[in-house]
Amino acid sequence: MIKSEYHHGNLKEEFLNIAFAFIQDEDIEKLTLKILADKTGTSRSSIYRHFSSKDALIETMIEKGFEQFDDFVATALRDRQKPLIDRFYISGKAYIAFAKDHPNLYRLLFGKKYAYIREEKMSIKDEDCSGFGALKIAIEEGQKSGILKEDDSYKQTIMIWSSLHGLASLIIDGFMDVEALYETLYDDLFKTLLAGIIATKVKILSSLPFLEKILQPQETQ
Repeated sequence: MIKSEYHHGNLKEEFLNIAFAFIQDEDIEKLTLKILADKTGTSRSSIYRHFSSKDALIETMIEKGFEQFDDFVATALRDRQKPLIDRFYISGKAYIAFAKDHPNLYRLLFGKKYAYIREEKMSIKDEDCSGFGALKIAIEEGQKSGILKEDDSYKQTIMIWSSLHGLASLIIDGFMDVEALYETLYDDLFKTLLAGIIATKVKILSSLPFLEKILQPQETQ
């Protein structure tokens, strides 16, 4: 039986939706172009008009996946209606939540397997890398306002980002009982990171009661 070449709507978008839904429960290695064809009732040639290979599909998934991830993380960082420290805290929790809710997508975005595709398409030094870029901009905002210590904002961003990545990876890879403790671990991690970059002798506003002690102005030795 010859499959119909006709399909309603945006077929490329439908292929991507199916691919993202598939990796919600299955490893990316199990995803094939045949699965997309079978799910949509189209021929393989229909897929090749949009994606010449699985790598081409994954390239688009990485681009779209980072758009989802960056929006999820960066929204709180850009909300200037909230105190800066609260924005850091909320965005960090969003980072962890994204990894927990979409572990296979997270591994696709940050794992080694398809790093060669990721590195060709983007760089964290690119201002368009909005999650990382939004964090760096927020850190620079804190430095200018005197809330955070003057330092290399790029290195500070790397330090925070890598710490979040480490905790997220331990959670989604089922390391011991980390997931059961992750909320407490995140709060402790956040306090440790904040203590390392916060300025001395500065009163900092936050709606987070558990941060009250480390947010008090500190006397220099």
